Amino acid sequence: MRNAASWWNDEQALQRFICSLVASELASLRPGGLALPGFPWEAGLHLVDDLGADSLELLGIATALAESLHMHESGFEDYLLARPTIGEWVQIAQASLQHFSGKLTFRTSGSTGQPKPCCHPLPLLMQEVVELSALFSGRRRILCAVPGHHIYGFLFTILLPRALGIDASGIIDLRGSSPARLANELKEGDLVVGHPEFWRAAARLLPSVPAGVIGVTSTAPCPAEVSQAIEEAGMHKLIQVYGSSETAGIGWRDSSTSPYRLFSHWKKSAEAHHGLLRMQPDGQETSYTCQDRLQWTGPREFLPAGRMDNAVQVGGINVFPARVRDVLLQHPEVADAAVRLMRPEEGARLKAFIVARMPGIDHAELQQRLHSWVTEHLTTAERPKAFTFGEQLPKSSMEKDADWLITPSLRSTADVQ
Repeated sequence: MRNAASWWNDEQALQRFICSLVASELASLRPGGLALPGFPWEAGLHLVDDLGADSLELLGIATALAESLHMHESGFEDYLLARPTIGEWVQIAQASLQHFSGKLTFRTSGSTGQPKPCCHPLPLLMQEVVELSALFSGRRRILCAVPGHHIYGFLFTILLPRALGIDASGIIDLRGSSPARLANELKEGDLVVGHPEFWRAAARLLPSVPAGVIGVTSTAPCPAEVSQAIEEAGMHKLIQVYGSSETAGIGWRDSSTSPYRLFSHWKKSAEAHHGLLRMQPDGQETSYTCQDRLQWTGPREFLPAGRMDNAVQVGGINVFPARVRDVLLQHPEVADAAVRLMRPEEGARLKAFIVARMPGIDHAELQQRLHSWVTEHLTTAERPKAFTFGEQLPKSSMEKDADWLITPSLRSTADVQ
């Protein structure tokens, strides 16, 4: 297990981490869209010459990497701007981690939709890896469809492989590939690390699965029909992990009809209904507040019962309808707007109801302008994929905000539910 703690000695693992972070930061800095080379990236890739990063973008990316690896603890962060190739950043990060590697910071979205840092001491992450290595013992390869710089991807595709003795040749990156590749790549004894939307797509393309393959999913609840379809294709089991960037993993289950079971270092707080206590390696207890309301079915078993910060999940990413609404309201032709997650039968993206500022405006033309607006100002997961127009926002008979059915873009009214 000490081998996993010195994860940064594996240059390929560290390079995957850095490449994932760079790609994510560039996508955030350029919400209008970004063409990047497919993974894996070569060590000689230059952030300025090859990826087109300008001076402000380079500063932002370097700052994000320095924050994530706590490079301020060792004083190596200033070298990043002077040597902006992937290979040089790997070397700089490795030198920094040789001096200090006790903490990592992962970023998430908070209740306002703005990213916030979540600092984790490495020994606490290793607690979870001990549990995971027992849960996934005997795995020979790991196929990953998640980025390594997020806490879920870091635990499962960087720390866990080293704990299981899986070398770099046994890590297969599926990002940017069709789930059809999964069907061709799978071998007996594999572990496949994905998220609900990945598994939804895979369920449609997996005719059969070799014996002994285990899947794992996190970032959002996995719909029961998706889990069932994967298991019917022959997956030995699909394990669902519950957690967040703030807490890391909290519990797991191997059936969508069962409650989650706490990892051994967690327990229910006696003082806060939605609170948890974590036993640290030194014996101290730390209290945490969950992002979800928890429905306890036993002393160590629970079910999530909805988020408390009004986030919704789109493609395994937390998005905030309130933030999307604020962006729509900044458009000069929008008087009011409502944003919701589509109903299951409508899709798995956001939808928007728009009240135009000018009565009688051509809704088809306005819709095109709104599509351009959200493409420029929002990330892919945040962009509404259906617009409905009306003279006022949908309300229930009690004058409360109400849902609406997606209607053709030229209709000016919507059915209120």
